Order: sequence, then structure tokens, then C-alpha cells
Amino acid sequence: MTLTTPKATALGTRPARVGNKTDRGYFPAGESMLREVHGERVVGLYYGQRTTLIGALDGLLYASTERHTHGKSQPWARLSRTARIMENIFFGTKEDADRELERVAKMHAQVKGRMPKGADPRLAGKRYSASDPALAFRTIGAMADSALAIYEAFVRELSDAERERYWRDYLLAGELFGLKREDAPASYRDFRRAWDEWLEYDSSAFLTASARESAIQSAYHQPLPRPQEEVQKRLNYLIVTGTLPQRVRDVYELSWGKKERLAFRALSKSMRTGRPVMPRPIRRGRNHAQFNLVARTEHFRQARGRETWQIG
Repeated sequence: MTLTTPKATALGTRPARVGNKTDRGYFPAGESMLREVHGERVVGLYYGQRTTLIGALDGLLYASTERHTHGKSQPWARLSRTARIMENIFFGTKEDADRELERVAKMHAQVKGRMPKGADPRLAGKRYSASDPALAFRTIGAMADSALAIYEAFVRELSDAERERYWRDYLLAGELFGLKREDAPASYRDFRRAWDEWLEYDSSAFLTASARESAIQSAYHQPLPRPQEEVQKRLNYLIVTGTLPQRVRDVYELSWGKKERLAFRALSKSMRTGRPVMPRPIRRGRNHAQFNLVARTEHFRQARGRETWQIG
């Protein structure tokens, strides 16, 4: 599922870029809580999978994105490209980020229309647009919620003040994608309340059959060289499923019994306690190499006529 963001005309709301090619970016190291959280490799490797599972619960967000998705025959190449784009925005200079944001805006300027009559009855006839603040907030919210959930499970819990700083950074991220601040909760506390209410009680949170298949594939079945793929699938399931709310597990019918709970707790404890002695380059940094490996493995299998997941 691609990132759904407001169209190019909304980019006028972006904060003015200052500095030069050597500037520190929109999320400076040592200052930005967003960068602190996303800089952990465990977050960078897994928050996207969790985001997909959460985002797919917004039926209109998923269906409208799927209708305008290019590269359906190579979804892993597309997902890997999206992951690299986000790392460039979070960790690159402002010039790097602006270049990526312009590309994304041009693509999503075309994401608008009306759901056809043959669509899910809950969606048929509904208008959608990538500039819809509700859809943009749902995407940003799913990213913020997922990255924080993984960080706090495997690194450490943030203080209330740090969570507020983290959400302020995500409000800036929303602005970069054209989401006005008045269209999102002003504080982390308000975001947490609104987000949990949507997941638990809002009737707009539902899962279509195609969204479920796509989200499950995206979250748990990345193509990788064997035997790395089998190990990664087990890690994917524990890390992603263990950080989901129980209602989301129930909607997706994900098994989460005593065995899984104990394994998740053991993994969380071992990663937390082992982190202080782990070399910094192993625990922090970009994950471009892993994203590229996924895309190359997909290409390798298709080139040899092997069956791979495709959308639609």
C-alpha cells in the first residue's frame, strides 16, 4: 500500500526550507524525537509492516490507494521504494527531503475519484482524494503509532514529555505532506485518545477481503534469500503481531496464544537488556540495504518464473 498524502497544491503549507546542501534536515539528530525513534533499526525494519496492517483498516484509504497503485506486479519493489523515501525524508537534508516530497506529491495529485458501484457496499459511490485531511491523518497516525509501539516494546518507554515532542515532530511530518495542523490532534494525549477510539469503536474501521490479503502479505511475507526468509517470517510475526492492539489481532484473525506471548516477552527483554552492549551501527541507522534486498529477491524470483505475490 503506498503512502497516501495530499496533492501537490497542498505543498504550499510546508515550512520554508532554510540552510544549504549541508543542512541538518527537518528532523535533526540529537534534537528530534521522531529521528530518535525511527533511527533504531528495529523500528525502521518493522514499523512499515505494522503501519500497513493498521492503515488497511480504513477501507476507503486502502481501496482508493489500491486503485491508483502502479507496479502491482512487483509490490515489494514499490514498498521498498516507499521505505527508502521515508528514510530520506526523516534522515536526509532538507534538500533531499524536498526532492522526495515533490515526487510523492506529483504521484498523489492523481489520487482522486469515486469508488465504483461494484466496490464493497460500505465504500461504493464514496468520493476520495489524496488531499482529504482524514485520509492523510490516518496515514500519518498509523506511522506514528506503529513506530512508537515498536520502539517502546524493544528499546525503552518514552516519558510523557518525550511523547509530546515526538507527536510535535509528526505534526511537522504531516505538514511536509500537506496535512494542516488544525486537521490533526494538537497533543499526543489527544492523538492517543482519538486513535484508540477509532480502532476500538469507530464503524469506519473495517477490513475488506482484498485489504486483508494485501496487508498480511506486506506484514509477514517479505521475499528474502532462504534460510533468512524463514527466520525473518518468525521475527515479523512476533514483533509486528505482539505490538498490535488485541482488537486488530482479532480482526485479522491472528493467532496470539500463550506460546506467542511468552516468545514476544522473551524477545523484548533480550533486545532491551542487550541493547547497551550492542555496537551503535548495528542498532541504529538506515535500512536501505535490507529494503533493496527484498526488492532484488522479488525480481530474482520473477525472472526465473517463480510465483510471487501480486496485487489484484
